[in-house]
Amino acid sequence: MMAEKNNSNTKFAERKEVFRLAVRNLTRSKRRNVVLAIAIAFGFFVVTVIDGLTTGAVGNLEDEITELAGGTVLIGGYEKVPGETEGKYKLVNIIRDKNYITDVVNDLHVDYKYCSRYTSSAGQLVFAGKKLLGTIYGRDFQQDKNLVESFKLKEGSLDDIYDENAIVMSEEMAEGLNVQLGDTVMYNTETIYGQMEFGEFVVKAIIKGNSFMSGMIAYANIETVNKLVGIPEGGYSTFTIFLNRKNLQDIVAQLIEEKIRADGVNVSSRMEAIRTNPSNIGRGIDKQFIGDDIVWDGVKYGVISLNDQIQAMKTVMNVIHIITFVILLVILLIVMVGIANTYRMVLLERIREIGTMRALGMSGKSTGRVFTTEALILSIIGAIAGLLVGIVFMMLLGIPSINNPSVQMFLYKSHLSFKLSFGTILLQFILMIFMTAVAVHGSAKKASKMQPAEALRTVK
Repeated sequence: MMAEKNNSNTKFAERKEVFRLAVRNLTRSKRRNVVLAIAIAFGFFVVTVIDGLTTGAVGNLEDEITELAGGTVLIGGYEKVPGETEGKYKLVNIIRDKNYITDVVNDLHVDYKYCSRYTSSAGQLVFAGKKLLGTIYGRDFQQDKNLVESFKLKEGSLDDIYDENAIVMSEEMAEGLNVQLGDTVMYNTETIYGQMEFGEFVVKAIIKGNSFMSGMIAYANIETVNKLVGIPEGGYSTFTIFLNRKNLQDIVAQLIEEKIRADGVNVSSRMEAIRTNPSNIGRGIDKQFIGDDIVWDGVKYGVISLNDQIQAMKTVMNVIHIITFVILLVILLIVMVGIANTYRMVLLERIREIGTMRALGMSGKSTGRVFTTEALILSIIGAIAGLLVGIVFMMLLGIPSINNPSVQMFLYKSHLSFKLSFGTILLQFILMIFMTAVAVHGSAKKASKMQPAEALRTVK
């Protein structure tokens, strides 16, 4: 027992001496080590900035789409009605029961920030000879307090938006139509059954847009929009849930679907969509409603998560991560070649020093560990420096305000933002440590195999 304890103490003392020698060696050739550390830091800096900014931009785009969609989980109601031709059917987007989905969500005790009902209508806005295609979302302004609070007024008053024919439009839309507060605009659209319909809206508020998409959207009273498109009072087309934890959206969508099915009501099948369209679940769910051979009585609910609709964006994210990983590999390979060459030179410079350490009793393995430890310390210092500089650089990039509408969807409140993943950074650190160890392995192995007498006789 005592022998094992002494052996353990000896190993600890030897490792401590290895670390001390490695740190001392780093301070001897400062210029060379600083150059290597800067090269490593630059690699980590580049990868950190690319990964952080692109992840942040895609995250901002996802948040923008979430705001426009009204939530992270969406439930639509659909009916099949006979078309003009025998055997043909028209798909109608309508939910007649005002409270059913609300009751389903409450029964499941879903943790959400807010819920909302809306009716959407695509059509043409006309004013003084100017025409503009856009979408009007019929919203219940009395209930949708989060939406009203999100409006950034440019002109008008939010007190007036509750009028029956009031319309809230973005400044881009207002400029496109050349309208002012109080102007009446014509709106040309189709009912849910395909008939043409016309309506009038009075501009009561103009809000600041935050992307080019906001220039195509306006908001109006839900019951006014319902009358235009043929939805009965109290009905709507889509129910949305804005979850507090959006990473649970797929689970919540599945739970809602199962609850509706348990109630004996027609509903879409996520499992079938995943089986038939694994790369685009949203499209797979759409296929369960489209086609004259797919007919049902009454309403059939379609439940989707935002993830189902933005599979392409997730693919973009994966591609970005692969690209940054490849960039990191290329940079590390270049740096590791430099480290390998440097430590071959270091080995030649320290041959007699190695002989002295071996003659004083240091084992061959410990002699090799001095080289490996030295390189690893240098790499870790360089990586941490590159990471910190990258974070500071991204914070500085986020200070200026960017007012270009074409890129607003990728920004957070008109500013660049970044998002770093701890898991990704950890993986990059592990990869760097492994490659550093590989780069210096040859020199460390040669150092460990040197015989003391031979090394001491060597003349540099």
